Amino acid sequence: MAEDSDLERTEPASGRKIQKARDEGNVPRSRELSTFAVLMASGAALALIGSHMIGTLRRMMSNSLDFGRADIASTGMMTADLGEAAWDALFSVAPFAVVVMLAALVSNVVISGWNFSLKPLQADLGKMNPIKGLGRMFNWKALVELAKAALKGGIIAGASVWMIWLQWDEILTLSAEPMESAMPHFGWITLYTFLAAAAAFALIAAIDVPFQLWTYHRDLRMTKEEVRQEHKETEGDPQIKARIRALQREHARRRMMQAVPKADVVVTNPTHFAVALKYDEKGMAAPQVIAKGSQLIAERIKEIAREHRVPVVEAPPLARALHRHCEVGETIPGALFTAVAQVLAYVYQLNNQMNPSLPEEWQVPADLDPANRLEA
Repeated sequence: MAEDSDLERTEPASGRKIQKARDEGNVPRSRELSTFAVLMASGAALALIGSHMIGTLRRMMSNSLDFGRADIASTGMMTADLGEAAWDALFSVAPFAVVVMLAALVSNVVISGWNFSLKPLQADLGKMNPIKGLGRMFNWKALVELAKAALKGGIIAGASVWMIWLQWDEILTLSAEPMESAMPHFGWITLYTFLAAAAAFALIAAIDVPFQLWTYHRDLRMTKEEVRQEHKETEGDPQIKARIRALQREHARRRMMQAVPKADVVVTNPTHFAVALKYDEKGMAAPQVIAKGSQLIAERIKEIAREHRVPVVEAPPLARALHRHCEVGETIPGALFTAVAQVLAYVYQLNNQMNPSLPEEWQVPADLDPANRLEA
């Protein structure tokens, strides 16, 4: 059961998967929104520049059909007239085409954001498989699109018929009106019908956009196994990372053990902790911890110290404080200067064969000794 749940697509798509889909050209799209935007842009463009465009095309047709004997006799003249007419037609229609293209572009950018990918243009022989083509034609998505198309057509046709029914009396009176007033009147009737159909289309687009977004993110959902695999690829395999950390710790421990023979003294608990200290009056402002450890590592530090004749001093409160509050490579805190000075004085006397004795009480502040905190 657990394996089955891991294979179900229950997890939301990660940012990496969404970006990969966008790189492949897979972005949310709403055909209804694009169609509505193109429809409105076309209507607005026709309302603003329609008269100018019609006048230009009328002049173009008039000039094209007006030719003399010289035009008939010369094929070059006919070609020049045809080219001029084509350019006139192009320039008259160009503003309308630009508005429509901008509307189509902006409507797609609004829902999916700007995305440029050449992947959809690459040849895919799998799409030429007739069996797969039939499968795409009769799957549930195709049925949903068919139902949407039928519903869309019904709503738009219903809105248009309803508006025509409301204006039916006005439509019947058009035949009795003079041409000068009938044409503007017919234009207003057409505009009202167009706005009714556009309102119906706007309702369809408002429903389709959230549906397309929901469908897009649902199709990109991931299984728990895919989430774990992606986490491994991005963050690294936890086992490998643990192995790397273990190797790093081992390398740091090895370097620390190599520094023990250079220590001036090793302060011990004596059984739990061991801290190696080094002090150079010329190069150091204060004694420095060059190695430390507990349990087995502490025993190894003491073994190396004895092998290289480094003094090992039992100072339990100082060893505990140094192990707790100092890291390898750091100088000791100022509150422990006095206690460390006691140890260094003992070592100095020991090296000079003065037969010294350990202090009866180590000058370690009570708040720095972990043992005192545990008792409290």
